[in-house]
Amino acid sequence: MKFKNRLVVAFLTITVMPVILSVTMVCVFIKLQLGAIDKTYGISGTTVESLSNSMEVFARLTEGPFRELKQMVKENPRQMEDATYLKEFNKTLNHKKTYLLVRKNDTIIFIGADSDEAEHVIGQLPPYEGAEQTSENGVYFGGEVQALVKQIDFRYPEGAEGSAFIVTDVSNVIPEVEEFFVDMLVGIIIVLTLSACLLVVWIYRGVMGPLKKMRAAAENIKEGNLDFEMSPECDDELGQLCRDLEDMRKRLKDSAEEKVEFDRENKELISNISHDLKTPVTAIKGYAEGIMDGVADTPEKMERYIRTIYSKANEMDTLINELTFYSKIDTNRIPYNFNIVSVNEYFSDCAEDLSLELESKNVEFGFFNYADEGVRIIADAEQIKRVVHNIVNNSLKYMDKPKAKINLRVKDVGDFIQVELEDNGKGIAAKDLPNIFDRFYRSDASRNSSKGGSGIGLSIVKKIIEEHGGKIWATSREDTGTTMYFVLRKYQEVPMNEQDIDC
Repeated sequence: MKFKNRLVVAFLTITVMPVILSVTMVCVFIKLQLGAIDKTYGISGTTVESLSNSMEVFARLTEGPFRELKQMVKENPRQMEDATYLKEFNKTLNHKKTYLLVRKNDTIIFIGADSDEAEHVIGQLPPYEGAEQTSENGVYFGGEVQALVKQIDFRYPEGAEGSAFIVTDVSNVIPEVEEFFVDMLVGIIIVLTLSACLLVVWIYRGVMGPLKKMRAAAENIKEGNLDFEMSPECDDELGQLCRDLEDMRKRLKDSAEEKVEFDRENKELISNISHDLKTPVTAIKGYAEGIMDGVADTPEKMERYIRTIYSKANEMDTLINELTFYSKIDTNRIPYNFNIVSVNEYFSDCAEDLSLELESKNVEFGFFNYADEGVRIIADAEQIKRVVHNIVNNSLKYMDKPKAKINLRVKDVGDFIQVELEDNGKGIAAKDLPNIFDRFYRSDASRNSSKGGSGIGLSIVKKIIEEHGGKIWATSREDTGTTMYFVLRKYQEVPMNEQDIDC
């Protein structure tokens, strides 16, 4: 889950879930507390509306005792002078925060509470028949008293006026209502705390898991260990960051491997240069010593020694030039001069030059052009000529037939021009064929330089063709010959719309 969506879910959870849980919990608590009130105080039908109105609740608490007392004074008013009965009746009222007062004429004959508590109430009691009352209502005394009084008037057998008062202290809510509000407050706090904890755990696990993996990855990278893999656990911003770190690790690993390979190639380069330069230098040194020691004691020997020294010097010069040129190509310091080149004209001129050069070396040359007139390519003419000459020179170096042949073919293959250079030399072994374009590669393990060259001619060819956006490969059969192929993309003009011309 994306981090933004995770935050939205967290916001909805922290707002909606506590509300739902709180409402559910309040409903459960209300049901339990209403049942507890009904059971404790012997009433029924208590509702939320009545629970919110404390006066209504207190009035209902004494409905039963009010009816019982009213029935008793109607049937046997003499009981109102019986102290034992009054005390027993008062006990049923005490657990409801209620007590009984009895008045005969103007004298209070029974007080069911402490005198100090009842004093303020007694001073405000209504006169005989001072109020029309039922079991559901009463007279509220405010101020310091905070009491609800229900009055029952009657007459004693001798005719004296009597009044019974059921007094309920309403200064505090009943314990069940207070307990309900406390429980509800505690429950809401628990719900909010639990919701917050669950969200913290959820977000922590969703964030810290990927962060731990990324931290471990950073430690590995810092220590130079790139041989591990980071697989994202989710498709969110952190998962994308894990993928980015994995891509960075792969690139760093590739870069490190390239550096190792580059260092290895540099060491090989130094070794190969030393080997290839050592042979002509040794020969030059040997023949020079022969001249100095007087071994070349005839004009013919002297001429032969000097020609050999000159030949070996030319080999060294060619090797140094090829190395210099390859170094420039390898570091992209060769300024290519790309132009639109006509295939027929260019390769016809190239074939004419090759024909003259190969004829002087007694090599049979054939040119076959299968491209249509008007076909053009974008190329650096000088560098493509270098490609052709390097391939031809490589063929001549390994030519072992008494009647040497080299053929040049140019073909139109769709969007490309394919150039083929075929020889009838000794061929290349199948195991060596994939490596012939590697620099300094020779099929002979001893790197015998008797054939001349540096071993980088074909690597230069490959580099130039790739810089032209083309491709080069070879096929060969031992003792039969080798064919080199390379392709160059055609130049195609993009037709302009009339609208573009008008603009």
